[in-house]
Formats: sequence, C-alpha cells, structure tokens
Amino acid sequence: MSRETDVTLRNKIIYSVYVRNHGKNGTFKDVEDDLERIKDLGADIIWLMPIHPIGVVNKKGTLGCPYAIKDYRDVNPEYGTLEDFKRLLSKIHTLGMKCIIDVVYNHTSPDSYLAVNHPEYFYKKPDGKMGNRVGEWTDVVDLDYSNIELWDYQIETLKYWVSLGVDGFRCDVASLLPIEFWLKAREEVLKINKDAIFLAESVHPGFIIHMRENGFNALSDSEVFQAFDICYDYDVHDEFMGYFKGTNGLKEYIKRLQLQEAIYPANYVKLRFLENHDQPRAKKIIPDEVLLKTWTAFIYFQKGATLIYAGQEAQDSNTPSLFEIDKVDWSGLNQDFVEYMKRLSNIKKKEIMAKGNYRIGLVDNMDVILATYSLGDNKLIGIFNVGKHEGEIKLDLEDGIYSNLISNEDIEVYNGKIKLKSSPIIIEI
Repeated sequence: MSRETDVTLRNKIIYSVYVRNHGKNGTFKDVEDDLERIKDLGADIIWLMPIHPIGVVNKKGTLGCPYAIKDYRDVNPEYGTLEDFKRLLSKIHTLGMKCIIDVVYNHTSPDSYLAVNHPEYFYKKPDGKMGNRVGEWTDVVDLDYSNIELWDYQIETLKYWVSLGVDGFRCDVASLLPIEFWLKAREEVLKINKDAIFLAESVHPGFIIHMRENGFNALSDSEVFQAFDICYDYDVHDEFMGYFKGTNGLKEYIKRLQLQEAIYPANYVKLRFLENHDQPRAKKIIPDEVLLKTWTAFIYFQKGATLIYAGQEAQDSNTPSLFEIDKVDWSGLNQDFVEYMKRLSNIKKKEIMAKGNYRIGLVDNMDVILATYSLGDNKLIGIFNVGKHEGEIKLDLEDGIYSNLISNEDIEVYNGKIKLKSSPIIIEI
C-alpha cells in the first residue's frame, strides 16, 4: 500500500461507466445528464472506462475495443469533444464527486500514435514485428518499458489529464508494468494533485504465474500496493466464482478474505465487486433476488471500496459487448432495489468501516457469513445468510432489542442467540 493512502477510501462507492453504452447516444453529455441519479445512488467516484480514440487496424467488432487505444492524449470523437469532457468533469466536481479515467499502459492499438511515431517503444517478437508478450491479441501490441523514454511520455500524459482536473486513474493490468514506473508516475502526479487516486487492476494469481513461467515479470498484489491506493480483489475472485460454480465451498472463499488481513499493509484498500465489465453480471450468477440482495449487502459491508458497474442497480443480466453498441437494459430498474442500495451506501460512509478492526468468518460451518468492525467501544456487525439457512445462531451480544440498519426492523437477542433471516442484518452498537 502506498504510505500516503487514505483509509477513508474504504468508505467510497465507485461507479463505472462505459460511455458508449450509457444513455441514448453514448456520449459525454449522456453521462453528464445522468450524474444526479448516480450521485443519489451513493456514488463518490465516477470511473470512466477508456475515453480515447480507438484504433482501426485489426479492430474487433464494428466499433473496436476501447482498450485498443490510438491516442492517449485525445478523446474519442464518438463521445464528444474535449470541451464536452471538461463540462462532464466540471459537473462531476460540482456534485461533490471525483472522476478517474482508465489508463491502458500495457499496450496500444497497432496504428496508435506511439506505434507510428515511436516503434522503439514497443515489444518485438523474434521476427522483429510488434506483438504480444503472451497470447495473441490481434487488436493490440505491447509496450516495452525497458525504454525509459517511454516512461517520460506516459507520465507526461498522466500529468496532462490531472492538470485538466481528472482526480486519478484506474490502471489496466497494472501488474504487468514495472513497479518502478508506477512509483515514478505516482510521485510526479502527486506533485500536481496530492489527493490523486491510483486504482490498480491487479490480476488473478494464475495469470501472474503464467506470465512468470513465460519469462516475463508480473507483480503480486503486495508489490502493486507500493504505488497504488486500491487494488482489485482478483486474488480471491477464483474462490468467489468457484462458490457459485460449485467447485469450492464458501469456506475457501472466506479463508482467502481472512488471509488478506495478514498479508497486506494495515492501510490496504481492496476494490470489492460482484461484477465489472470483464466479469458476468451479478444478476446472471445470482438470479435469486433475495440472495442477490444479500450478496450486494455483503459487498458493501466488506473492508474496501465498493464498485458498482452501470446497470447493476437495474439488475441487468447482460454483460455489454466491448466492441459494439450494447446498451444497458434499464427496464429492471425498480425503486425498492435502488433504495436498498442507497441505504447500504449510507452505512458504507460510517467511520468504523474505514478505521475499525475487521474480522470475518462463517457461523458454525454454515453458509452464513459473520463480519464485524470494532473501533473503541463501538461495533458494527454484519450477518449474511447466503445459504438461506433457518434457525438460530449464537452472537456475542447482550440480550436485548437491536435495530437492523438496512431494514430498520427490530432484531431480538435472547439467551445470546438471534433468529436467522433470509435477508441480511447489520447491527450497530
């Protein structure tokens, strides 16, 4: 973890937007017009997926992938002009939110400004042609960070966007770049904005091993944390998805979460999500609405920042294509679920969720997650019955009537036990 990292990032809700698929026209203006609703949902930070022009050579689909970038210092004309982007940025700030943009520094499109003007910045295959270090991604070619001049160009680009008012960066496959580069980039950016946010898409453990076995460096999350404020929780994602696929139990997932408390710095911040643009929609993997609400509450309750991918609040089950116009389906948007997420957002803002000591485990080997925060004499207790169990469980609380912060329902503790509910329970004492 960067030493400067503010643990109050654990209180933040990050809302991810793919401009192309947002609103009627898929423009900066469409996103701007939706900001009040997003703010009302509880969002603190808007993450814009890549906003830059997309390469034409070897593009995927009709419109190409936004992660095959042609020019890091320009905006995609399909989204609007630079002035349109500045207006969007201004409104985000007016509403009290921050804006981070996607940084895709591992690769560019084959016809990018850098590929045309600085071929020396790129990885070369044995035949001398540009390509990928591992795998065959036809619409991108990999950059080579052994060239220090590339560092200067990339860092100047970050400084350019920060000088325009961008509040930070979500860095694509950050684990594949040298940590020395990221440390230098952070140092330079913080000279302009000392509060700039660095969010890393750290990668799955299996991919780290795969890269290393092929002779290339890949950073562990612990290494990435030296330069970044927030890392993805892909280090536990295989076990998370494995639970839904039936390849592992809930216990394996919880053990991985428990391990995070020991192996990362005290001020670590993980990005907690049920879905993102690379993963199946939450509604797809959790079609049961009661369980979807329970898992949604758990993701908010976990120690770390919470990610919402646009459309998640509408329970959209379709993962939008990155290569075509594939609009978010808002037909499932209902006020009950929206209000539910708002209540969770309000709970997320509590100081104890940023600064409290965190414990997580299972209750009596059932699929019931018990997580607690403690700060001084205060406690926040979350009970998440993801197995829909019935009966009673023991709880280390004095007998009495408590209030469920999510539903405002009374929760009775009698003889040190409470009755399980299908819906989640969060108690503050």
